[in-house]
Amino acid sequence: MLKADSKTAMELVARDLRRQHMQLDRTCSDMHKTFLYFILLVAEVVLKDFILHHNRNPDLPSFIFYATLSLSMMSNSTENRHVAVFAFPFGTHYRPLLNLVLKLAEASPNCSFSFISTAKSNASNFPKHYIPNNIKPYNINDGIPAGQSVLANHPIGKVNLFLQTGPQNLQKGLQMAQADTKKRVTCIIADAFLPSSFFLAQNLNVPWIAFWPPNSCSLSIYFYIDLIIELAYHAGNSTLDFLPGLSNMRVEDMPQDLLIVGGKETLFSRTLVSLGKVLPQAKALVINFFEELDPPLFIQDMRSKLQSLLYVVPLPSLLLPTSDTDSSGCFPWLDTMKSKSVAYICFGTVVALPPVEAVAVAEALEESGIPFLWSRMEGLVGALPNGFVERTKMRGKIVSWAPQTQVLAHDSVGVFLTNCGANSVIDSVSGGVPMICRPFFGDQGVAGRMIEDVWEIGVVMEGKVFTKNGLLKNLNLILVKEEGKKIRDNALRVKQTVQDAIRPEGKAAQDLNTLVKIISTS
Repeated sequence: MLKADSKTAMELVARDLRRQHMQLDRTCSDMHKTFLYFILLVAEVVLKDFILHHNRNPDLPSFIFYATLSLSMMSNSTENRHVAVFAFPFGTHYRPLLNLVLKLAEASPNCSFSFISTAKSNASNFPKHYIPNNIKPYNINDGIPAGQSVLANHPIGKVNLFLQTGPQNLQKGLQMAQADTKKRVTCIIADAFLPSSFFLAQNLNVPWIAFWPPNSCSLSIYFYIDLIIELAYHAGNSTLDFLPGLSNMRVEDMPQDLLIVGGKETLFSRTLVSLGKVLPQAKALVINFFEELDPPLFIQDMRSKLQSLLYVVPLPSLLLPTSDTDSSGCFPWLDTMKSKSVAYICFGTVVALPPVEAVAVAEALEESGIPFLWSRMEGLVGALPNGFVERTKMRGKIVSWAPQTQVLAHDSVGVFLTNCGANSVIDSVSGGVPMICRPFFGDQGVAGRMIEDVWEIGVVMEGKVFTKNGLLKNLNLILVKEEGKKIRDNALRVKQTVQDAIRPEGKAAQDLNTLVKIISTS
């Protein structure tokens, strides 16, 4: 068995192998490619042995999936291709798009990728190491005037200021990339929340590919927005039974920014409303989720409205640094807990849990006696009941940050208290962990409805608010009661579906191959 201190060395070996495979030139024979593939297989076996004995780094099962895919898609046609990538620099949009571009860069080593976003977003998210030399970041204006940072502290305020910079801001980034690489842009990939990038592609006469990082089924909303607004105005919280495959959705589940009427619209809300008209112009729309988990009627309806609908497996690229640096000591603590006994709590970084709800969560945890790991508590520790931390220290752990993907893959975790953000949902279904949902904004209400009524792998808090008694009831349901067994079993079934989806012969591999062909032949 490998020693624990071998891990870093083995990861470096794997990354070095990846770089070697990316450097194969167009004259490389099939025999050489086969030989390299064999070496990668051996590395995978050794690394899996380490994982098996040390219970770390669950991202590596995707190693062979992308190694095989990259070798199968090596092409001579990408030598002069230049893809401009526009990231939406807010929430959890940035990293899923970067993850996709890293996969494309691995598969198309002769193609240049210019990753364009704000300076702050690039500085905090763009990896510093192990980046292929065919990807480079470029900074554009965030739209916040000097001296007005206080006015932009609200998340939507920042979004509106950024959108006010218009396509001219994106154009500057594109021109910067072209001047630096001395290559004309041959394709544009952009977050779907930046529809103005379509007009840049139109002016350049190049393909426009839209990327969809929110909850996949929220895409349907933007094609039926007029009906939804009309129903919300006249019938209140009605069921949206006209949404194909999503008949359980209700008006209350919709992003509230879409339901603003009467002259109170913002630039952001108008941008969202426009998506149903702009997205059909995309050469392809790429969804960051598992096709196998989406309702077939929803998929069929979207395919009838779009030129091409592709799904990419939302697993981290091997070149993206993993979050398994356990600076908070989560894993030694989790290792001492019983299987499926721990409540993991995290609500992201965009919106904080209201203090009154943090108190309700703390009171429920204390009364229940359930072990808990609570992450990202910035600004809330002072709001907790007096003595809570001391009284629960033998079965509770509060940390400023936790490696969420790996935590949710740990056998001790039995339930996830979440805001239903897209990345958190992906982490949870991949780990087979049931969810207790408290949606805040955006597509999180849609995700909560999918979790509770479609996949049946969790529950949404009544009134979408944490109360002590409401949380006690839901914790007891999922972790203790026999009637919660269906939820627990469904979560494991969904996990197996996700594992099947990442296989080299799966639909996701075919879709990624299709995407590579689009950028390679444009």
